[in-house]
Amino acid sequence: MKMPQTDLIIHDEKDNVAVVVIDKTSKNQECIGWIMENDKTIKIKSNSEIPLGHKIALKDFKSGDTILKYGHDIGKVVAPIKKGDHVHVHNVKTKKW
Repeated sequence: MKMPQTDLIIHDEKDNVAVVVIDKTSKNQECIGWIMENDKTIKIKSNSEIPLGHKIALKDFKSGDTILKYGHDIGKVVAPIKKGDHVHVHNVKTKKW
C-alpha cells in the first residue's frame, strides 16, 4: 500500500501547529499531516500560501493562547489565528520579552 504524500509534520500529539515540509502550500489546499509520535495522519485545509519550514495552525487561537510544538511551549499568540492559517512572527511572539 502506498502512503499518501506528507505535506505537514506534527512532532507530538499535543502540538497545535504543524510544519510545512513541501515547497509551499497553496490557498485552500487539502494538506496531509503526519503525527510522528503515533504514526497517525490528519487532514487540514491551508487558508493561504505557507512556505516550507513555516507553521500552520491546527486549531483556532485567540490572543494570549500558547503555541505548542515538539510538545513544548514555543510562544504566545499576539493576533487571532484561524485553523489553517500561517503561524509566524506576525502573530506569535516569545514569552521571554
